[in-house]
Amino acid sequence: MPKYVFVTGGVVSSVGKGIVAASLGLLLESRGLRVAMMKLDPYINVDPGTMNPYEHGEVFVTDDGAETDLDLGHYQRFTQARLTQKSNVTTGGIYNAVIQKERRGEYLGKTVQVIPHITDEIKNRIRMLTAEEEPEPDVAIVEIGGTVGDIESLPFLEAIRQFQIEVKPSDTCTIHVTLLPYIEAAGELKTKPTQHSVRALRDIGIAPDVIICRTGTVTLREDERRKIAMFCNVREEAIISAEDMAPIYAIPLNFQKQRLDSTVLGVLNVEAQKDDLAEWRGMVEKIGNPAHELRVAAVGKYVSHDDAYKSIQEALGHAGIANDTRVVLEWIDSERFEGPQDPAEGLACYDGILICPGFGKRGVEGKIRTMRYVRENKVPFLGICLGMQMAVIELARNVLGLPNANSTEFNPETPDPVISLLSEQRGVRDMGGTMRLGAYRCDLAPGTRAQQAYGADVVYERHRHRYEFNNEYRERLEKEAGLVVSGVHHRDGTHLAEIIELPDHPWFCGVQFHPEFTSMPLKPQPLFREFIRAALAHRNARD
Repeated sequence: MPKYVFVTGGVVSSVGKGIVAASLGLLLESRGLRVAMMKLDPYINVDPGTMNPYEHGEVFVTDDGAETDLDLGHYQRFTQARLTQKSNVTTGGIYNAVIQKERRGEYLGKTVQVIPHITDEIKNRIRMLTAEEEPEPDVAIVEIGGTVGDIESLPFLEAIRQFQIEVKPSDTCTIHVTLLPYIEAAGELKTKPTQHSVRALRDIGIAPDVIICRTGTVTLREDERRKIAMFCNVREEAIISAEDMAPIYAIPLNFQKQRLDSTVLGVLNVEAQKDDLAEWRGMVEKIGNPAHELRVAAVGKYVSHDDAYKSIQEALGHAGIANDTRVVLEWIDSERFEGPQDPAEGLACYDGILICPGFGKRGVEGKIRTMRYVRENKVPFLGICLGMQMAVIELARNVLGLPNANSTEFNPETPDPVISLLSEQRGVRDMGGTMRLGAYRCDLAPGTRAQQAYGADVVYERHRHRYEFNNEYRERLEKEAGLVVSGVHHRDGTHLAEIIELPDHPWFCGVQFHPEFTSMPLKPQPLFREFIRAALAHRNARD
């Protein structure tokens, strides 16, 4: 039977529970253990798929098509855990399941209540995380969203309290992540909010085994550590200081120095091999001492929210590591180029340009104008999902001479729908969970840049879209615009375009899928890696 680590948060939201959970997962894997990861989210949405990126940040997609919280992206980048639909559970999903069971009569006429029915469903989901996994994980790390004291999180915390008394004491460990505010006038960190947060957690019936203290740029002093240990009834060595660090990949090394992994394993009564973090440590050192530097512009519509394109930001960083390069990423709102400003005025200083994914027509014309600048000025380009579709529209308008070419997403009456609704999407009315989601096979054409980048003939990448390249225009685009469809998905006698290229260009690649979701610091995504390689060559050629 696996062991369970529960990660809760206190004092404020966004305290860093996801990074803590991911870092612990990495540390335990470095000790030879197999890890499973899970996020419990307290919002009533069934999943974040219908939420605006300004509201919740990016939606991370798993291989099996789950639209999940962005913290699963951290789990993906730090660990080898297999992430699936079981890895993210919401209040909405729990209540929906319970209501469906009640409608089917599975509760045999009983009054359906938060306790025991909602809490039982939560506990079942936690157990399902490791059920039927081969081989069975040694440790399941379960992060509880929200903040202790919030009404939304109470059913999850109550379920954890019950779970802990249903298993052996050594089968669970609770980590509480809190903020220690620094009062400038007093010149000290204040521990009282943490004391109150732990008291609120203990009132629910959960006693933390480890407390991780977010301290900003200030290091936790020994007297503060002792004070927290005494008032929160936690051993002194289990008080962990979590200073702000850049890059985030250095955070596990900070926790390892403070023996977080050993402390957790001691609580769980698990013996493990000595840690092996040499490769990770070397990667962090490489980030801090790159040989090169270049500037990349990411043109999108949600650029004012730090987490809206989180995986893209990280994937570019990973590609920089592979090229021994610091990637200076700058976000540009595509609406900026919908007025009189020439894109050349805002983009000439960049070594590479990425066009971001998105939905809706706002900012689309600015992306199309950006595409024309990229194509005509031979600037290395990577387009993701909508970014790939913008490349097709720009070619149709400015090379094929179809000025009204468009996507039916933006203009259902366009005379030249070079991008159109997927056939299986016709008649779909519900928005949540109905897009083309998850990993699909992509066959790569021999000798193309995509095939050379991957070093393979077949790959699987994750999708999240409703619209596609219209094959009725493929022959004209290939013959008259020089377009190469270098990756396709074969389905029911049709060939869905997955990757497009322009050979007469330093690096011009658009993909219908989301390659950023599979990138890891020790295993950069190939298309991102080659995009940055081309951008570096472009910068060197201009110097």
